[in-house]
Amino acid sequence: MAMSGGKDDGSPMMEMNTTPLIDVMLVLLIMFIITIPVANHSIDIDLPVPTPPSSVPPPDTIKNKVSITPDNKILFNGQPVTPGQLLSLLQQTLTYATEPELQYQPDPNASYDTSAKVLNIIKGSKVTKFGFVGNDQFSEFGKEK
Repeated sequence: MAMSGGKDDGSPMMEMNTTPLIDVMLVLLIMFIITIPVANHSIDIDLPVPTPPSSVPPPDTIKNKVSITPDNKILFNGQPVTPGQLLSLLQQTLTYATEPELQYQPDPNASYDTSAKVLNIIKGSKVTKFGFVGNDQFSEFGKEK
């Protein structure tokens, strides 16, 4: 790479040398890229608080089941209910001496909107023993071929 100190006739070079300026700008750009925080796309989920295991086995509890049919009907233990009735039934289960486990099983063809509304009802009812049932029906491995 050749350097030029001016023109051949001996007159000084009048252009500004921008190479150092470009080098400084590239270093600053790299420093800014490195210092940018990583974007986190997260969803807040209320996870249950772990409890220490007891040596006494739990008593047999009644298990309540909420399911959603393909035609978007809400079933509580096999009986069709409205969203208001579901909320009152779930709040009623909290008054029992031992809170029963609530199992949630939407049909694979049920609408997402209905499923989300039922999950909001369950969350609003303050039920603490809650579980999803039949998640294998939504995966490729759970389907029979």
